[in-house]
Amino acid sequence: MAKSDAFPAVFQALRTLLAPHAPRLVVKTDTAETYYLDTSVMQPNKTPLFFGAVQIKKNYVSFHLFPVYVFPGLLESISPALRKRMQGKSCFHFTTVDEPLVEELGRLVEAGMQRFETVGYVQ
Repeated sequence: MAKSDAFPAVFQALRTLLAPHAPRLVVKTDTAETYYLDTSVMQPNKTPLFFGAVQIKKNYVSFHLFPVYVFPGLLESISPALRKRMQGKSCFHFTTVDEPLVEELGRLVEAGMQRFETVGYVQ
């Protein structure tokens, strides 16, 4: 399956969930196909702690949210529909803009940011 014509719109919808947090994070990549944010906290391996990213892939648009990997309890209240979009522990795949799921994912981003703030990963 080739990239869908809908993927740029999906990318933009998901990018808007992360973009408001960019001033407090480090924008590693900001292109038409990848938006990637790190924290300013350095890990023991001397790399920055990842926060989240959106990327257009061949068959889907991926949305990575690292706070749900660090704090899996954040996922306890997500809907079955959003859980079906999960691939692995912190990645969600989308092929279309599903407004209710995008809104729910936005609330998850906010909760993740609050948890990262609470533990000092974001100043």
